[in-house]
Order: sequence, then C-alpha cells, then structure tokens
Amino acid sequence: MKVLVLERQRYLQNVPREEALGLYLEKLAALGALEPGQPERIPVDSARGRVTAAPVYARISSPHYHASAMDGIAVNTASTFGANETRPLRLTLGAEAFVVDTGDPLPEGCNAVVMIEDLHFLNDREVEIIAPAVPWQHVRTVGEDFIETEMVLPSRQEVRPYDLGGLITAGVLELDVFPRPRVALLPTGTEVILPGEPLVPGAVIESNSRVLGGLVEEWGGIPVVAPPTVDDYALLKQVILDYLDRSDMLAVIAGSSAGREDFTVSLFRELGEVYVHGVAIKPGKPVILGSIQGKPVIGVPGYPVSAALAWEFFGRPVLARKCGLTVPARPRMKACLGRKAVSPLGAEEFIRVKLGQVGDRLMIQTLPRGAGTVTSLVQADAIMAVPRLSEGYPAGSEVEVELLRPWEQIARTTVVVGSHDLTLDIIANLIQEQYPGRRLISSHVGSMGGLTALLRGEAHLAGIHLLDEDSGVYNLPHVRRILGDRLMILVNLAYRTQGLLLPPDNPQGIGRLADLTRPGLRFINRQRGSGTRLLLDYLLRQEQIVPDRISGYEREEYTHMAVAVAVASGNADAGLGIQAAGASLGLEFIPVGEERYDLCIPGELWDQEEILVVRELLDDPKFRKATGQLQGYDWRDCGKIMGKIIEAQW
Repeated sequence: MKVLVLERQRYLQNVPREEALGLYLEKLAALGALEPGQPERIPVDSARGRVTAAPVYARISSPHYHASAMDGIAVNTASTFGANETRPLRLTLGAEAFVVDTGDPLPEGCNAVVMIEDLHFLNDREVEIIAPAVPWQHVRTVGEDFIETEMVLPSRQEVRPYDLGGLITAGVLELDVFPRPRVALLPTGTEVILPGEPLVPGAVIESNSRVLGGLVEEWGGIPVVAPPTVDDYALLKQVILDYLDRSDMLAVIAGSSAGREDFTVSLFRELGEVYVHGVAIKPGKPVILGSIQGKPVIGVPGYPVSAALAWEFFGRPVLARKCGLTVPARPRMKACLGRKAVSPLGAEEFIRVKLGQVGDRLMIQTLPRGAGTVTSLVQADAIMAVPRLSEGYPAGSEVEVELLRPWEQIARTTVVVGSHDLTLDIIANLIQEQYPGRRLISSHVGSMGGLTALLRGEAHLAGIHLLDEDSGVYNLPHVRRILGDRLMILVNLAYRTQGLLLPPDNPQGIGRLADLTRPGLRFINRQRGSGTRLLLDYLLRQEQIVPDRISGYEREEYTHMAVAVAVASGNADAGLGIQAAGASLGLEFIPVGEERYDLCIPGELWDQEEILVVRELLDDPKFRKATGQLQGYDWRDCGKIMGKIIEAQW
C-alpha cells in the first residue's frame, strides 16, 4: 500500500524560478520559519561576521577628553591674536604655551594647538608663532568620534573588522547578535561513498555536502553534516527527524526527482508540506521546497552542478533571512559570446563561463554544461543565464553575466582559443605562480576554431597544428588562407608525436590504420576542424581508406585526454591522439607521425602583457622542467618564430 501512495505522489512541476522562490518565502514567512533565532550576547572579540540583533549604542564618548591632534603647543587663542609673519609673537612656555604630543589632553584654559611645523623655539622658555590660532584648531574635541548614547551599529548588520574597532572605541565590550542558523545536510544514495573509500563501478564519491556546507559557512550558518544514508524509506525518515531536531533548516541531497528510489518528496509530504516540486531551471529542475515541523526543508538534486545552483537559488535566500540579512547582489557585466549557445525552451538555463578581456571586449568561453561536471563549477568566472522562453544566443551576442570571481582576477587574463595541448595547463599554472594577478584560460575548439577566433578578435592567441596536404607545411598556409594579409606571427610550442591510442596490451592486435576498418572495432575521433582530425583524414587518403568504413569515425571528442579516457574506460577500442595523453593513462601507443604545434599571435598584440608573459615562460627553465616528463614531445624549436604572414620590423 505504501508503494502505491509513493508512486501517486511523485510529480514534477515546472514552476518559474522567481515564482517558486516567492511562493516558498511567503509560505515560510507565514509559519515564522524565516525569523532569526533568539539573540545571544557575545564578547566583541568574537563578533566578526555575526549579525547584530539590536542597535548598539556607545557607552562612552570618544575621545572622552579634549585631545591634541598634532605635536606642538597648546594655547588659548586669545593669547595668539596679532601674530603674523612680519611681527612674530612670543609666548612663554609653561604659562601661555604648553608643549603637547598627539593624543595628549589639552591643559586647563587651552582651546587650540599650533603644530610644531609652525613654531620657532627661541630657547627653553620662549616659543615664537607667526599666525594666530583659531578656536579648536588641531584639537579632537570630546565626542568627535562617538558621543555617549549615540548609535554605533544598527540592528541586522553584519559586523566587520572595522566595526570591532568602533565598538571597542565606544566602550562596548559585549553585544547581542542572532545565533548562526544550524543547517542539516543529509547526503543520500545507496551508491554514495565517503572520500577515501575504495572505488568500485557504480560508486559515487560524496562531495555535495562539502560544497553546500562550505556555502553555508560562507553565508553565516553552521553546517551539520550527516553520514550518507542509503535509499531506504524508513531509515531516511528517521534520519530526517533526528537531524531536524538539531537544526534550524534541513536539506536532503539527492533523491529529489521521480525515480524508483527517490523518496524525498514523499517523505516531505508525509512529515510536513511540499510547496514546490520542480522548478523551470536547468540544471536543478527536481528541487523540492517544503517545511517540516515549521522548519524549512529543501530537496536538493544529486548532480553536483544542480545541487550547487539549487542551493544558491533557494537555500541562500532562506538562510540569509534566518541570519537577519538579505542576499547581496553579485556584480553583473556585459560580455560577448564567441560561439553560439543553444538552449531548450521552457527552462531558464544557467551556463557556467570563463571570461577574458580581449581589446575592448569581455569575451565569454562557455564551459561544459552537464549537471555532473564539477569542473565547470571550479573553473567558472561567471554565470550566463538564458531566459526560459529563449532558445539561446547567436555567436557575437552581447549578454549579461553574473560574476563569481572578483573583476580584478578576470581583467588580466590571456585568452587562448584553439587546439588542446597539455602544456597549456602547465603554462597557466606557471603564469599564476610567477605573475601574481595574471592568468591564462583556454578554450578547446580545434585549430580552425582558434584561427576563426583570431579573425573575429576574440582571443589573444591560438594553438594550432594544421597540416597543408599540398605543400606538407604546417600551419602557415592555413593561417594565410583564413587570416589573409593581417600580420600574424607563428611561435613554436613543441613538436608532438601523434599515434593510435589503444588499451593496455593491445587486445585487438591493432598495428596500422587499416585495422580500424575491422567489423566491430570502435573508434573515437576528434572534432571537425581540429588538427588531429585533419591529420587523420590526410593519412586515410594516403592509404586510400574510406572513412565510412571506420565505425565511430563520426563520434567526436574535443581534447586528447577525452579520447584517451574513452579508450582507457573501454568506451572505445582506439583513437588518434598525442603520446603524452595515452601515457598518462597507461595506454598502448603506435606512432603515426610527428606534427608541429604552434602558437599563432596577432602582430599588434606581440608586445602586450598578455603575450609577453607567455613568450617569457617558453624560455623559462621552470617551464622546461615542468614539461620535460611529457612523453612524445620535442622542444627543439620551443619559443622560436617559425614564420610571419607579412614581414614587419620589430
């Protein structure tokens, strides 16, 4: 009977995001579930990051005496009248003038300070001044900073380090703050294992609670993380009730959809109320918004990107209210989309992107969009939202992005577009180590895509390895054909050995390209426009092999490592790639030839900082040491100019 009830209750809505959040906050407010907890009194020394629960008033005036603001002499202004440069006035020390240092109390009868730079001490008894003093010049009067009973901080303000100084200066040693909300995080799933446990097929390392817990701490709460719970209805019910007793808010991680073992929505309904199940966002649609025992509960999808976004959109506003705060708006900027971004109608899609300034345009590089791609969260500089009733943006569109990193970290970025190479990651790391504040980002769209990006002014440089079949020359003919007479400089990065990547021990006995046509053998290819794809097509024509005879020729990946992983995981029997990619995963390798990988740099950027840091690194011993262990690389011309499209004087 329970199974029938659970099946009947599984239903996903498609509520617009803002409508879902508005409804959720309205329902929680009616329950009083958004109010902060009872205030607690804490020492000022422990108050950084806490939120004031009541206005805080000064207990003393600051300064609490008339204090000299300068080194010099304290005087009564009446005794200084008539002084000027032509008729200096002499004052008797200890009677009409009193030597003071900064912070000293003013002697009785004094109401001004003449700073030492304007004094001429004639002897140890007399001092000369050349201008009269005005009342209270260079004096910090009582209460200049704070006046006793004056408000120092209002209620519901987060206490900053500067505020600590103000509070102590105003004589405040303790204050009332709201308690930090305790947020229970319950990872679920029979397949979930803890970090460090043995990996078996089907096991998923539990990382969501770390991400969500880190966000809770960043937003002012205290994460209370439960051990993973297997997909068992009765057990999960007990865990929810146990952790709800020790928290102010609860999130069940995974199990929020409508699968056979997704129990969250049914449990929320049994124990409390569900207001929304399913929001029109991508990723993150299966989110559940509800309450149990008057406390907010959220069913968070299990895919990492879905979990993070759902928590940002719905967990953060609730937690902020319970902290006594509102969610601060992130900075937004306009940026240019280099490649089109297609999005399905009906869901507001949030695409993670990298950003780099090229000329006067802030350029967007989109990251993988899968809900399980944690790397897109790690690498993202910003979020690009595609409206629910839009099908995406064409290439060249100017769109608004929401920054996830400070602008200062984004502004000084070298943007590389083109063919994937392992050394680009090494260069990126060394740039951040040796040039603080600078960084490099790369987008792997193939060599032809890199040249197209240069043509449109969307990158600082492109990584290319394009063989011209007619001349046998690498790169220069293709650059000339695509970029015309525009000055372009080719700088060699490396020569790389390309070959067939095969499983360990080569179980299929593959020895040459012709073996790829065997029935049942699965090949994995690189995308159109990549140098590896052009090389493969050239070699196939040389051996008169028709691509249609190769099963998997149309199956594409965008990096050498992706090809290597496909082979290593048993998803393919062979692929073409560089030796270093195969060696990193222990694959067999049959070389088919050497290619030249160059960096194509627009002449007008040659001496700009974005390019100079790369040029300098190519001659750096640290770079040579870091790349020296890569198999299948030859550095004989690294850093050498291999050609220019038109000659120019440098």
